[in-house]
Amino acid sequence: MKNLNEDLKTGQFKQIYLLYGEENYLKKQYKERFVKAMLPEGDTMNYAFYEGKGINIREVTDLAETLPFFADRRLIVLENTGLFKSAGAELAEYLKGLPKTASLIFVEDEVDKRSKLYKAVKAKGYVAELSAQDGATLKKWILGMVRREKKQITDAAVLHFLHKVGTDMENIQKEAEKLFCYTWGQDSISAEDIDAVCVTQISNHIFDMVSAVADKNQKRALDLYYELLASKEPPMRILFLLTRQYRILYQVRDLQKKGYGRKEIASRAGLHPFVAGKYMEQAKHFRMGELRAVMEDSAQAEESVKTGRLTDTLAVEVFIVKHSSAS
Repeated sequence: MKNLNEDLKTGQFKQIYLLYGEENYLKKQYKERFVKAMLPEGDTMNYAFYEGKGINIREVTDLAETLPFFADRRLIVLENTGLFKSAGAELAEYLKGLPKTASLIFVEDEVDKRSKLYKAVKAKGYVAELSAQDGATLKKWILGMVRREKKQITDAAVLHFLHKVGTDMENIQKEAEKLFCYTWGQDSISAEDIDAVCVTQISNHIFDMVSAVADKNQKRALDLYYELLASKEPPMRILFLLTRQYRILYQVRDLQKKGYGRKEIASRAGLHPFVAGKYMEQAKHFRMGELRAVMEDSAQAEESVKTGRLTDTLAVEVFIVKHSSAS
């Protein structure tokens, strides 16, 4: 991101940019900033946007060959095309002779670094991977937003906010805006304010339910279950998410036993680094055999529903009661 910010600051742009990765907020922000910086405001004559698979490559190359209309460049943005995973060879060959009057910005979720198009873009432009940010970076970003609102917030409250709303930056920004409106006229933001207005992500709700089960806090586990039912979450989806949680815990526990640290566990388990730390802590409360038994009981609960022995609501309730029992 440092190089992207430097280009935006100096106005010295590469001819081609590839923005890819799982953090959609950053991809959207940088795409919009580059479009605004590379073209005069309101210049629709020299701007083209393509989205999705099945893009007509000949149409794109013909447009790139067309001289800009009373401007220095013609800018073409291509988003979620899948060309960096397949069918991008033709465009890769064309980019070798791309006219100096044409600039391209690619925005993708995933890329194959072995593809001809990826190598062509890297050779002629700049590639930026915009991946999920770690907990420290997210905390710093949130604190910056709070300061701009001339408010104060404790470190504990920031962590509570992250635990509640998750690590997706778009969702963080949306929930932060709600929080700022709710605390209008206040100098500080508390955990109570966060609980009052911010929506708990279902994944975090499930995380809390598993924690209650691990602590043998049956009342808390069931209360969380009933809250999910009240919010119209289907029982079998709740069971699926619970099972997924235990499966991740099993994987994390296994990696911990093998001596891996948080960074390696996050990578191998496909978790956000901030979330990986929470899973590592939660996994300490379970034995490997216990986690296996829970997943087996989950399969049995699903079978009970499919065969009509239990209703879906009752099957999940029985599952939670069994594993949160203190006996």
